[in-house]
Amino acid sequence: MSELGLPSGEAFAVGRDAAGLEALLARLAPLAPGLVALEATSGFETVVAASLPVAVVNPAQIRAFARALGQRAKTDPIDAAVIARFAAATRPEARPLPDAATQRLADLVARRRQIIAMMVAERQRQTRFAERRLQKSIARLLEALQRELSEVEAEIDRDVRGSPAWREAEDLLASVAGIGPTIARTLIAEMPELGSLDRRQIAALAGLAPWTRQSGQWRGRSHIGGGRASVRAALHMGAVTASRHNPTLKAFRDRLIAAGKPKMVALVAVARKLIVLANALIRDNKSYAPA
Repeated sequence: MSELGLPSGEAFAVGRDAAGLEALLARLAPLAPGLVALEATSGFETVVAASLPVAVVNPAQIRAFARALGQRAKTDPIDAAVIARFAAATRPEARPLPDAATQRLADLVARRRQIIAMMVAERQRQTRFAERRLQKSIARLLEALQRELSEVEAEIDRDVRGSPAWREAEDLLASVAGIGPTIARTLIAEMPELGSLDRRQIAALAGLAPWTRQSGQWRGRSHIGGGRASVRAALHMGAVTASRHNPTLKAFRDRLIAAGKPKMVALVAVARKLIVLANALIRDNKSYAPA
């Protein structure tokens, strides 16, 4: 069962099945709500978004909001009320959810990351175990994981290169030194909003927009956070490459460091430049032309 909360304080529950979803849509549609906020883990978002303006919110943000309210109890009605209050306070933007093909690509890209993480963990264990039998066990598992990785990468390649729109987007993104095929495909799969948002919105969506801590006369350092962690991690790796091989972005990084910025801050700024640049390339349908 899932609880639904409304600004009026009304709550009701529906089952997590086809009948429950039909009941949910039948009850909400006549109200013509301006926004329906759902946690990303709810499982309802794909169906509900077809008929209602849905904003999928980050569960971590909801938990932080609940703590800020002093709400420690956790029940379905309380959770629903907290999500409703969060939506009323922050007004998250309703966005269309990825279509089936984009969701499949996102799942494949995520699976690729998972397999690589498992391979890295096994290789780390390989350096710690001396016994031959354990070494053989790890070698067998690594061989199996490599086969899985090759199959997943082949599927990703078939999907991207088999779609004229994705193929064109990948070619546009890969025209930037610092954005290789893996990063380009991560952006295509997990940032379908590319080209439709402004520079500040796209940086925030990737978790690369700086926010500042300030209280009275005290001002803390700016930090980044939130957004899509997998996209941010991919762009961080791209920023490392761009800082070495993209003359324009290398010069940008060097200027920041010469001005006294820490190297990591400069690297984050390069990553932010990359996502803003990628957004502009898709929006304008133009390959990268260094200034």
